Amino acid sequence: MPETKAVWGIEIGQAGLKALKLQYAEAAHQVVAVGFDYIPHAKILSQPDAIPDELISEAINKFLSRNKIAGDLVAIGLPAQSSLARFIQLPPVEAGKVKEIVKYEAKQQIPFPLEEVYWDYQQLGGSSEEGGLILEAEVGIFAMKKDQVLHQLEPFQENKVEVELMQISPLALYSFLAYDRLGIGPEGEGGPASDDYVAVLDMGADQSTVMVTNGAKIWIRNIPIGGNHFTRALTKEMKLTFAKAEHLKCNATKSPDPKSVFQALKPVFNDYLSEVQRSLGYFASVNSDGEIVKVIGCGNGFRMAGLQKFLEQNLDQPVERAESFNQLAGTQVLEAPLFRENIMSFTVAYGLALQGMGLSRIKTTLLPPEIAMAREIRRKKPWAAITAATLLVGLSLSTIGYANAWKTVNTKPWEESLKVSDTLQSKWKGYVSAYSSADGRYNAAKEDGAKLVEGIKDTTWLEFYKALDECLPRDEGEALDETDIEKRNRIMIETVTAKKEEDLGAWYEKLQESVKTPTEEIAKKLFGVESLPAPEGEGYLFTLTGEHYHHIEGKEGSDVGMNYLLKTILPDLLAWQKKKEDGTVVDIRRLGISYPVIVDFSEDVVELETRSKQIKKKAKYNVLDRKKTPLGGRPGELPGGSIDPEMEMEMEMERGRTGLGRPGGLGLGGGYTPGGSTGPNRPRNENMEVKRVHRTTFAIQFVWKPTPEKDREEVDPLAPNAGDGQQDSENGEATAGNQTGTN
Repeated sequence: MPETKAVWGIEIGQAGLKALKLQYAEAAHQVVAVGFDYIPHAKILSQPDAIPDELISEAINKFLSRNKIAGDLVAIGLPAQSSLARFIQLPPVEAGKVKEIVKYEAKQQIPFPLEEVYWDYQQLGGSSEEGGLILEAEVGIFAMKKDQVLHQLEPFQENKVEVELMQISPLALYSFLAYDRLGIGPEGEGGPASDDYVAVLDMGADQSTVMVTNGAKIWIRNIPIGGNHFTRALTKEMKLTFAKAEHLKCNATKSPDPKSVFQALKPVFNDYLSEVQRSLGYFASVNSDGEIVKVIGCGNGFRMAGLQKFLEQNLDQPVERAESFNQLAGTQVLEAPLFRENIMSFTVAYGLALQGMGLSRIKTTLLPPEIAMAREIRRKKPWAAITAATLLVGLSLSTIGYANAWKTVNTKPWEESLKVSDTLQSKWKGYVSAYSSADGRYNAAKEDGAKLVEGIKDTTWLEFYKALDECLPRDEGEALDETDIEKRNRIMIETVTAKKEEDLGAWYEKLQESVKTPTEEIAKKLFGVESLPAPEGEGYLFTLTGEHYHHIEGKEGSDVGMNYLLKTILPDLLAWQKKKEDGTVVDIRRLGISYPVIVDFSEDVVELETRSKQIKKKAKYNVLDRKKTPLGGRPGELPGGSIDPEMEMEMEMERGRTGLGRPGGLGLGGGYTPGGSTGPNRPRNENMEVKRVHRTTFAIQFVWKPTPEKDREEVDPLAPNAGDGQQDSENGEATAGNQTGTN
């Protein structure tokens, strides 16, 4: 039965506080909106000069001064970007052991010790029971670090507001969608067909949330683009203040020059569309049993002129705004001008209040269990006192009766009890002594460890790995769209190992001349030196092993096999510095990296499985199937080969459910599987096609002698014209400090 008390759903976002008060009318079986409040912050919380704690405290104080909440229940929302949501499929398990299995899975899925987080779980729909076992059970695990939960709760506790429910925003969006649009009750009745999914796109100030559901299954992802990104684009392109840019963004069609406004916003529109397409595309790739039939936009950021039409045209799906609440009554609230103007920002508050009333399938909460337990005990305390008093009267009467019957002194049982007590005290003293001894050893070891690491704040190793990453070739510009693996500038690194050498010169002298010659030829071309002097002293010897498929043959020289390595990674490892695309400069040889040599390589021809063009066109989204791509490109791949961490975790979970793919390895290709990857017992996928390509496996060694920042030379001693730092206009070779190698 729904809760009849009034429930406040409160969300505190980056831009302001949104609160909606709902009450269930039993006679009409209707949810009624009986109050609301919208309190914008004086500044966006993410602005550099804003103090979030003070702004949030001011908003809560203003809310409490304008609204009476005594006797009402309070449910608050937690930000999606600070929370963790994972959806896993359990193996066949007995009903009584689901909690035990979920706790084990939580330890694997939550990247923090369970003692440091508040977490809860819920079994979702789609499971069945057979022979006492639950089959195909899907479970959602939701968590947030304890310090973040308590920080969100602190301003309410300071104002003596008792919070009954703490829920992450994406699940509140699910409660809103399921109840208001899909007509799904708390027990799941009245849901849509299982293959029809609806996506909710909630645009906040700095983040957006994508929540996809068919009423039974839920999928969540955060997008790092929000309304403020559009505002900042206007401040940058049109030289406006933040306040003026925000006003112009919301009233673009009424501006004197709408075309220039939309031209300034176009790059952000495209970035936002790309993130949405990537998210929905990945969802489609891992949920082949259904399709998204509609997108619902909410959040005040979705009020931006032209955004709805832009998404609808490019997503090839209907996109509508949450400009009305279909299952909510209460004309006084729903027709209020302030509520109508900001209605799309109340979806989270609506969902929170629905769960607080018991009208949502979601039952989880991240309210600290100790607070919930203390509150439950306080509520039951009057009944407990009455029960205790009754038991005390009965015990007193019983004691009087036994005392009258037991008038003789009986010392034997007492003496036996004393002996047992003495034995226990002796054991206890032994335990105390053992604990004190162990505690002393622990404190001594702790002090020794503190002395060993005191004052160490060396980040040179991080700088080294950044430099190594910048030496790897990558596609840029239009080359990012290249799908032929033999034309892509990618190298797959399998292992990176390091060994401390006392005499680097001895290692270099043992190398064959055929190994040294290519490196010395590159050095001669770059710096004009006949040969490199052997390294001296101690340092680290690094070994990289990997492979590449780059193979372009031409009339003026072949860009294949070992030649590709000589044109890309080896010159970069010899460079004094390397300039990145964003203008920053990374030290290479200036950091101490030198003497790269190819110590082993081999070439062969292999068969790769790749998606057919027909299948790519059908999917509508440029998302690669990671399940069959252990060395290929990955969904969520960003420019330069890096991977979206959140989508990577989702892919690892998907491989854990299906058993496909293999862990490990650094694949930077484009969706290919060496050798076909079909296996003797698995038929080849009819949606894949086989291609024969050239593969080169290699091993590269180089030296690193860590050079602290204060000891690094400012000018490359090997560069031409190192003395005057000028550029030779005749041969066009770069001077010291600017030599970045050939990529």
